Amino acid sequence: MIKALVGILVFVINTVYKNRPYPRFYVLETVARVPYFSYLSVLHLYETLGWWRKVDWLKVHFAESWNELHHLLIMEELGGSQQWVDRFLARHVALLYYWIIVAIYAINPRAAYHFMELVEEHAYASYDKFLQSKEAALKQEPAPQVAISYYRDGDLYMFDEFQTSHPPTERRPQIKNLYDVFVAIRDDEMEHVKTMAACQQPDAQLTLQSPHTPAFAAK
Repeated sequence: MIKALVGILVFVINTVYKNRPYPRFYVLETVARVPYFSYLSVLHLYETLGWWRKVDWLKVHFAESWNELHHLLIMEELGGSQQWVDRFLARHVALLYYWIIVAIYAINPRAAYHFMELVEEHAYASYDKFLQSKEAALKQEPAPQVAISYYRDGDLYMFDEFQTSHPPTERRPQIKNLYDVFVAIRDDEMEHVKTMAACQQPDAQLTLQSPHTPAFAAK
């Protein structure tokens, strides 16, 4: 079922947006941040009911959604959301997938994390292919201001928070042009893959920590 859900999403994006990269990435990023909203919704529900509290997981998943939001803002600044039909498709698909992932996460969290691992793997591959085919042209284009603010000049706490595979401050993207921006986005997607894989480990509820948890940062 998980592979089928991902397959449907990939088929629609690849078919409709075959020759329109920025609208394609806009739709992809609109949908890609939704599962993190689903995880947060269910985690908040569990905490409200008094079942269990996972503060570190809330921090990490919110930071993941924050990262995907900035990918989306970059695509909007590049013109990916200019057409009404693209906004309509992206938002309605996102709404559908939000409720699907809420249901899956409530029943089987590991399956919900596997869904997002596959989505992020597809995003990584899509950006990597785009970088290889458009390298020269991208290096001639300036970086969008939102990318400069997020990756270079802003508060990097939230940027570090979603990357659970290494201590904070270890990864610092350079942002000199549009090529660097897409390299940073591509590499973000691989960090999401790693975090989603970590969330599926049998002992994840005991071992997965925020990168800013003192015990983690001291490693």
